[in-house]
Amino acid sequence: MNSLLRRTLRQVIGTLTGTLLSVFGMAATAADVPAVGTMAPEFNLPDQHGKQRQLTEWRGKWVVLYFYPKDDTPGCTEEACTFRDDLEQLTALDAQVVGISVDTSESHKAFAEKYKLPFPLLADSKADVAVRYGALSNWLVIKLAKRYTFLIDPQGKVAKTYLSVDTSRHSVEIVKDLKQLRQSRR
Repeated sequence: MNSLLRRTLRQVIGTLTGTLLSVFGMAATAADVPAVGTMAPEFNLPDQHGKQRQLTEWRGKWVVLYFYPKDDTPGCTEEACTFRDDLEQLTALDAQVVGISVDTSESHKAFAEKYKLPFPLLADSKADVAVRYGALSNWLVIKLAKRYTFLIDPQGKVAKTYLSVDTSRHSVEIVKDLKQLRQSRR
């Protein structure tokens, strides 16, 4: 096979692979995720009690906005419970924890009650907010939020993104980073 044909074949295969990954929601690019220093996308979503919540209601506080795939699954439960267990430290750092998934408010309510989660869990049932944050895995018939976290500063700007999360130590990482960010802004 001549080199031009091989190169063309590699390009076609690369293009098809990228297209398939995009169609099945498995490829996210940095462009999909709000950049550090930009305003965090606004939202208006119901929490586990049916109350509409907006990002602007926490203006003046740090916001730990974490997306997670599914209520009451092992990794999601571990992540939520570590945020619950470290909430006192996070609150002392003037931070509000907010979870988002594509589950319903009813599912969130059962999950929050079962594990005594004292922070809002927002229902992004149409996945609009997950899309705006580049945090949606879409497999045509199944949509799940990716396990992404955004640390949003008191002015509403993205201060840090976490696109690879260890659920067992994520809240500890957030506490450490919040301390550093707060110190560097003084």
